[in-house]
Amino acid sequence: MNQINPKKLLHSKWTKVAVLNKEKHFMIIEVEFNERQKVSHCVIQAVKTRNEYEINWRELKSNQHWLLGWQ
Repeated sequence: MNQINPKKLLHSKWTKVAVLNKEKHFMIIEVEFNERQKVSHCVIQAVKTRNEYEINWRELKSNQHWLLGWQ
């Protein structure tokens, strides 16, 4: 399980374990917090294609799907 600090999500780099559409490396480009300082919105961008996806940041904790950093 990946350890994630929500306050350090922005600009963090991730590698997707199961490559889809030649998109393997990603970076968090947008994180919004609600009034209780909980993550309310998170956007991840594929480095190669620049496609953006809204993601539930808790999915990044699963090391079966995501690896921290670019592998």
